[in-house]
Amino acid sequence: MSTPTTPPLPSRLGAPEAQTMAADGSILLIDIRTPGEWMKSGLPEGAKGLTVTGPEFVDQLLKLMDGDKTKPVALICATGNRTSQVQQYLLANGFTQIADVNEGMMGNPTSGPGWLLRGLPTIPYAG
Repeated sequence: MSTPTTPPLPSRLGAPEAQTMAADGSILLIDIRTPGEWMKSGLPEGAKGLTVTGPEFVDQLLKLMDGDKTKPVALICATGNRTSQVQQYLLANGFTQIADVNEGMMGNPTSGPGWLLRGLPTIPYAG
């Protein structure tokens, strides 16, 4: 009997793809911005807010992943800069399916308009 396999997660996802995948539960979407940024724009619907500014980031992420470094995770920040750096760090430390939502919340000229300009759903940050 063979076990079902999930296709590998692409290294980059557009905001609409990430929104669809977070909604259907095929990825864990993590917003790595700061609480101040979450206050201004809210979080992407379906995302967990987990800032990377503290040493506990990896432990908190692993807790959300039930300790399974193979679970598919997509990272989003403001413009895709922080996520690409954190993605590389996590991949170098044994995580296997980490995608970068490289247009971010605010968009950037090379990757796309971003979650907010695309009108994708957000939820308020409760603090």
